[in-house]
Amino acid sequence: MRIGQGIDVHAFGPGDHVVLGGVRITHTQGIVAHSDGDVVIHALCDAILGALALGDIGKHFPPSDERWRGADSRQFLRHCAALMREAGHGIGNADITIVCERPKIAAHASAMCANLAADLGCETGQVGVKATTSEQLGFTGRGEGIAAFAVVLLT
Repeated sequence: MRIGQGIDVHAFGPGDHVVLGGVRITHTQGIVAHSDGDVVIHALCDAILGALALGDIGKHFPPSDERWRGADSRQFLRHCAALMREAGHGIGNADITIVCERPKIAAHASAMCANLAADLGCETGQVGVKATTSEQLGFTGRGEGIAAFAVVLLT
């Protein structure tokens, strides 16, 4: 077994939606990022890559590479899942926490789990997505951005 953790943060900026866990969610702002800025998937990719000792998402999909401008982050997750399988591992479980005041996450969590499980090649019961606020403290509390934390157990 191997354990990995990942963290991702992005600022809010102009826009009318965010993408989290591969789900497009209407919001009063967008996310400032080179790709689609999906903090859920970016944190999860870093957790998988960390468990495999293969660096981080920036090493595999550098923001300096124009191929990834506006990219759907689900392709990043599918790449990481392929690396995991090539190394002889599978997902024991993945647990993700999103930190933001808004948008509200609960209504979208099951769709995120379904997307993530499909891309990882596992059952939806092996993927957990939940959210918390930061009680109006820090950049997430002031509504300046969003963060996600992920941990994975590879078997």
